[in-house]
Amino acid sequence: MSKRSPLVHIVDEVPELARTEAEPRDLTMVVSLDGFLDAGAASGLVANHLESLSDGKVVATFDVDQFHDYRARRPAMSFIRDHYTDYEAPRLLVRLLRDSGGTPFLLLRGPEPDNRWEAFCAAVRDVVEHFEVSRVVDIGAVPMAVPHTRPIAITPHATRPQLLVGESPWRGELRIPSSAQSLLQLRLGEWDHDALGFVAHVPHYLAQLEYPKAALAILEQVELGGHLTIDLGALRAAAEEREVEITGYLDANEEVRDVVAGLEQQYDAFRAAEESGAGLLASDEPLPTGEEIGRQFEQFLAGLDGPDSDPAAGSPGQED
Repeated sequence: MSKRSPLVHIVDEVPELARTEAEPRDLTMVVSLDGFLDAGAASGLVANHLESLSDGKVVATFDVDQFHDYRARRPAMSFIRDHYTDYEAPRLLVRLLRDSGGTPFLLLRGPEPDNRWEAFCAAVRDVVEHFEVSRVVDIGAVPMAVPHTRPIAITPHATRPQLLVGESPWRGELRIPSSAQSLLQLRLGEWDHDALGFVAHVPHYLAQLEYPKAALAILEQVELGGHLTIDLGALRAAAEEREVEITGYLDANEEVRDVVAGLEQQYDAFRAAEESGAGLLASDEPLPTGEEIGRQFEQFLAGLDGPDSDPAAGSPGQED
């Protein structure tokens, strides 16, 4: 047996995961790393929801000092009158949780490593092999030129075709920026460990807001791919509330509504062409920026940024 990585501390005895030889292992580990694939804060919302299902104890901790660039992502702390307090130290750890049916699963959560990706993957491998994890499910969300009025598209991916629970909308090869999370899946496949994941397509004009609808779509796939049962009631209610807020603002802003209508037409046209290999993102064009789609979307984001904004006020980002 190979020597365990010094970059992770694993609890040796976890009675909740004890089993007899006659019991087949069926343990899922969900991976949610902050910092890259988290448009609409979807990955964070998923992790928060999973943690709310049960009290989870920490079963593995990573040496975050070895992975985190503190000057690039400075942790928050408070200054009260004449002293510092409440330092929010970054934590990269694995918790043991239970789904809505009582089935145990693991959640790896924390900031995406800024460096030493290969060492991080090796450390995660130690966790997978120590707890005999059956499958690793990673989650993420990316901004796309799609309207919020259409179903959330999901890009599934896996180390083996048999693990896929849906069909990818992409055809051919895409060259994309890598991440520690994507490298982890690649390496796990090379090490003969099952790994799969789901990436939600979030409307680019909502990418900076919490968008529960995307988190809900991801969790529905995690249930299937991770063999879990998850109560989605609270998240579904949050998604419906956000949709009402967005609709109210659009009703009061015709110019923004016209832009969304244009995205709807584009989405429907691309969807009709998907079978012929077309995707939702043009191969030679970047995603539209806020400047390119107009000042109306800047007002749109400002209007949705706070719970006290009034859609009927016209430009909720402006002061009285």
